[in-house]
Amino acid sequence: MSKESSTSSVPGNRGTGFAGPLVAPPLGGETRSGAGGAFRSIAIVGVGAIGGLFAGWLGSRLPAGQIQLSAVARGETLRALRERGLVWVDADGAEHSVAVNASDDAASLGVQDLVIVSVKGPAMPQVAPAVRALMGPHTTVLVAMNGVPWWFFDGLPGEAAGLQLKTVDPLGLTAQHIPTAQVIGCVVHASAAAPQPARIERIKNNQLILGEPAGGTSARVQALGELLTQAGFGVTVSERIQRDIWFKLWGNMTMNPVSAITGAPCDRILDDELVRGFCSAVMREAQTIGARIGIPIDQNPEDRHAVTRKLGSFKTSMLQDVEAGRPIELDALVGAVREIGQHLGVATPNMDALMGLTRLMGQMKHLYPDTP
Repeated sequence: MSKESSTSSVPGNRGTGFAGPLVAPPLGGETRSGAGGAFRSIAIVGVGAIGGLFAGWLGSRLPAGQIQLSAVARGETLRALRERGLVWVDADGAEHSVAVNASDDAASLGVQDLVIVSVKGPAMPQVAPAVRALMGPHTTVLVAMNGVPWWFFDGLPGEAAGLQLKTVDPLGLTAQHIPTAQVIGCVVHASAAAPQPARIERIKNNQLILGEPAGGTSARVQALGELLTQAGFGVTVSERIQRDIWFKLWGNMTMNPVSAITGAPCDRILDDELVRGFCSAVMREAQTIGARIGIPIDQNPEDRHAVTRKLGSFKTSMLQDVEAGRPIELDALVGAVREIGQHLGVATPNMDALMGLTRLMGQMKHLYPDTP
């Protein structure tokens, strides 16, 4: 089973909420697809729980013929998409089937107006060439992934401006294939499960935060917000998307790895005073780093723990990955934050311990690469 979820509250209004469809003006008076006008051809890369949610809602909630929907897939997912399409189940238990033009050869799908990337961090260097094959000069790439993305410091001013994170893009291949100028960042506050390939169930919440890596707003992000609102998502446009990424990460970077190490659901982690205190210490180190890069967090760790506790007993996505034998998404959640701290000269002894323990657990289970 694949399940992806958010364990954080949606931050306060930092941008423009979409109460209804907006008509965004095209860039420079142009009406090209993907350049602030219509997104007609859309491809999904990573048809898991969240990627499948995008595909399902875009493919069934828009007027017929408005978009052409494709997906890059392999193995059982590709077979299921070709045989029966993508199936999603709504809150009433009704099933909806969506036809998707699926292929394991991205180039065969042609250049797209919009590419939605929703894969686990460890897979990004491998899928980057496929994303590139779908791109033309006016293609927009919506990156809907957990943790710190490779483009995080492209457009973020301050001490770490332009920093290339080796933990998430070791050889720079992702940045080489996907120019930041064509990226829109996305924070997902929703959850879903994929109990079978290309079948999406147990959908909860629908909130997305979109933003330009360089900050501010643009015609294309407004147009994309309109499209996703039309498909049923609750969309907010942020004027500094890195803040929203960092805020969500602040909670996920402890609950995920601690649950993966211990096998404990989040309520048990928070019930243990020593473990909760350790998580708080890691979060305070991350707060110090955030303040240095211009992204201060006003909450204290106990405030965030209270939000997580309201979600009840649940398994994090990283614990589910461990139980299913899938690679763990450690570098984007912990390793990248630690790397930023090293760049700034910020000591992170608690984060170091969390990284080392989770890395070793992953290596022993063959879910994380052996250290060179």
